[in-house]
Amino acid sequence: MDSKERQKKKISRNQVRGYDLVIDGYNVLITIEAGLSGRPLVFGDDGFIRDISGLSGNFQKTEMTVEALELLLNVLRKAKPRQTLFLFDSPISKSGELALEVRGRMRKENLPGDAMAVRVPDKILIGFPGRVATSDTAIIDRSHKVLDLAGYVLSRQKKLKSLIRWKRRRGIVGRQ
Repeated sequence: MDSKERQKKKISRNQVRGYDLVIDGYNVLITIEAGLSGRPLVFGDDGFIRDISGLSGNFQKTEMTVEALELLLNVLRKAKPRQTLFLFDSPISKSGELALEVRGRMRKENLPGDAMAVRVPDKILIGFPGRVATSDTAIIDRSHKVLDLAGYVLSRQKKLKSLIRWKRRRGIVGRQ
């Protein structure tokens, strides 16, 4: 699928109000953390912001994770999805603990939903009938309505110094 088709699937934060929302947990959290800590991000020609540090398999919770989660929950409180489900990849160490923490924070904030560590989150994310929050192209390509939640959260922060914009020019991809 090309970038124009992905752009058509992208929705705003306001378009999750009243709908079920499933969040690609590590994809969203790590992207927010990367932006907050100055690690490189790419603004793709499909309109989605992506982390390019490749740290997902070695993820470890830090103070930045707590800050990223707080920012994320603040956005969800205002967006008012009907329910929110965070999915974390269980093969990544301590995913169950992270899901438990997110679930507890959601309850404390009175946000309806759940958080789970599952072996293959893509099986739930792909084709989810509600709204999906991710920047993973494989998931976007097989979803109906997609929110760049990390991009939205980061766009509300101070200027991102680590954001690289890529544009296609006559069949060549280059840095802007």
